[in-house]
Amino acid sequence: MSANAMLATRPDFAAIAAWIPQGASVLDLGCGDGSLLQYLKSERDVRGYGVEISDAGIVACIQNGVNVIQNDLDSGLADFESNAFDYIILSQTLQATRHTEPLIQEMLRVGREGIVSFPNFGYWKNRLDVLFGNMPVSKELPYQWYDTPNVHLCTFHDFEDLCRTLNVQILERRVITGDSEIQLLPNLLGSMAAYRFQRGL
Repeated sequence: MSANAMLATRPDFAAIAAWIPQGASVLDLGCGDGSLLQYLKSERDVRGYGVEISDAGIVACIQNGVNVIQNDLDSGLADFESNAFDYIILSQTLQATRHTEPLIQEMLRVGREGIVSFPNFGYWKNRLDVLFGNMPVSKELPYQWYDTPNVHLCTFHDFEDLCRTLNVQILERRVITGDSEIQLLPNLLGSMAAYRFQRGL
């Protein structure tokens, strides 16, 4: 898949790539088919590995030439040494993790910085769906309530509150709807966001 085609389906890829310098080492958690690592290799010449639990994802990564390790994120990152990577990425996977707090802390043990992207449950269209009595289904949240892998949906405010609780310092945030960056009322008008963060001082 071309870089432009990847961006059409995953606009958070460009936001993530903008924060990663040339040649950085990257660990992509919940990497799926390895598309993000492919994109980062083409755009930033990163050195990296993916972590994925599904057999289909592992096969797709291998076919795409992505280094991948099969592991369940909810069991932690004990297999990785401290400060082993420059960046640990959790792209569109945060909402599907069961043990979110320890995973974020582990990300900052294994990497110098963490990057997450996730859909905003506080986006106005989602709020409207809930107001009318339905769970939201959208491009960012494409599953029905009964077959969703998402267990911890949150808003941007929720994630920022969690970072304060964990003494995690947010360095940058980009809020996106479609291919547009949102500045005004981001927790209402933004459908997804990417955050870059590090251990608090």
